[in-house]
This record gives sequence, structure tokens and C-alpha cells, in this order.
Amino acid sequence: MKIVFMGTPDFAVPCLQRLIDMGQDIAGVFTQPDKPKGRGYQMMPPPVKELALKHNLPVFQPAKMRDGEALGIIKELAPDLIVVVAYGKILPKDILDAPKLGCINVHGSLLPKYRGAGPIQWSIINGEEVTGVTTMFMAEGLDTGDMILKMETPIGEEETAGELFDRLCIIGADCLEQTIKLFESGKPVPREVQDDAKSSYAPMLDKELSKLDFTKSARELHNLIRGVSPWPVAHTVFRGKLLKVHKARIAYDFTGKVGTILDEKRMIVGCGDGAIELLEVQAEGAKRLPASDFMNGKRIQMGEQLGV
Repeated sequence: MKIVFMGTPDFAVPCLQRLIDMGQDIAGVFTQPDKPKGRGYQMMPPPVKELALKHNLPVFQPAKMRDGEALGIIKELAPDLIVVVAYGKILPKDILDAPKLGCINVHGSLLPKYRGAGPIQWSIINGEEVTGVTTMFMAEGLDTGDMILKMETPIGEEETAGELFDRLCIIGADCLEQTIKLFESGKPVPREVQDDAKSSYAPMLDKELSKLDFTKSARELHNLIRGVSPWPVAHTVFRGKLLKVHKARIAYDFTGKVGTILDEKRMIVGCGDGAIELLEVQAEGAKRLPASDFMNGKRIQMGEQLGV
């Protein structure tokens, strides 16, 4: 079976590697164009491109998908199947219809919940206890295609979006491998129509979302801090300056005034319901520190206020 792979970030790398390990005939790899990164703004290739070149796979980086260039390449490659994993571009109908077996996608949620670009982060922000990966046939809608396989996993009580991301990209490769085997079996591949009434949308994150509102419950803030780690990172204001919060936990034995530090040695902050202990923080222009070191260094007193 001849496959074209489309993917861009780290999340897609294990899936491409799995196809390589399976000995699949990968006719070409589509990924986003190189982008400038770092202080010197050097052009850097996407992670998927790096892996593809390492294995001498043809790489294509069209800027657009609707001007006919990408379709022309795909028709020339003549794949049986297109596999899409976090590619970052919407495929038009003519590309979706090009391979005889269709286009399939590996998505980081248990569809139909959390369609969209941020399913891993939002599953944590919303306090989900279970998530997973879904493979599906692609349709013109946003993550609306018929589902093929699902693999579930529990979300850890303290697990961050970054940690869950690392686990789900491996689960995604496992789910993709089982899906490819279904195509190779010669039997009809299962198709389960999504129930749109049970769907939810997981948009891209932004820095405004990651602002801590201490009038919310400690549980909500704990989930938010985990869900926006490692990016865009939760933040608040302390002594008039930005303070990033990288890690926290619920302080079950504390209650007090909203946004106020409730302990002399630990950075425990009162919330609308309960309290939260900040464990790792980063002051504006400074390095990331244990919150206890930050308190000692700044001579922070019990009763001081965050968020103002």
C-alpha cells in the first residue's frame, strides 16, 4: 500500500516513524514550510521534515493547498492512502478525494469531544479524567469524519499538557498502526458516524486564556496551570510585574482571602473555593525557580496580594 504522509510538529513524528518501522511504502511526506526560530531567526525545518530527510523520503512543503500545486504532486505520487497527523493545513475536497482509499487522520482526543487544534490542552483545562486518540476518515468539516479506532488513557491528577502530549503521540502511533493493519486486512474498514450533539470544540490557546483569576476554584486554577504548560504558561501579577506559574498543586488544608498569600514559607494563595500552592514560578526577566526560593529572595510576606 502506497502512503503519503502529512504532518508537521513533534506530535506527528512517532506516527511517521511507526510507518517507517512497519516497512510501509511512503511515497512522499508533506509538511509545513520552514520557519525562522530563535534569536537569530534562522530558518528551521519542522520535526517531521527532519525525520523524513533522515530516511531519504521525498519532502514537499507547499505554501498553499488550494492552488493546484499540492494536488498535482499527489496525483503524480498516486498514493492509495493519505495519512494526516497535525499537518496544520486544511485539505480541500479534491485532495481528500484523490487517494482511492481516502484520507485518514490521527486526532488527540476521543471524538466527537474536543474537535479542533487544542484537544490535549483543553481536556486538562476542563478537568477530564480520561482522554485518548481517534483515527478517522477525513471529511470537509473540522474533525467531523467517520471514526475508525479509539484508544483511551487516564489523565494523571498532576499531569501537564506537555506530559500528556508525550504519551498521546505514542498512543497515536499505536492507533495508526492498528488502523493501517485494518486497511491491509482486505476487510471493510469500520466507520462510526460521529454524533454532532456530543461534540465540543478545542480552539488554539492564547496568552489571555492563561491569566489566573483567583476568584475561581483551586481545582479550576490547578487544571488551567497544567493545561497551559509548557505553553503559553499560566501567569499573574505580583508587585506590579508579570509572574509566570509553571507548577502548582491544590492546598487542601487552606482557605483565605482571594489572591492573598496564606503562609509564611509556602506560596499558598487563596481562591474563590479553597487555595492553591504555587510550586514553580518565574518572575519577569528572571529564571524559573521553586516558589519557596522566590519567596525567600523577594522577602515575601504572608498577606501580600497576587493579581494586582
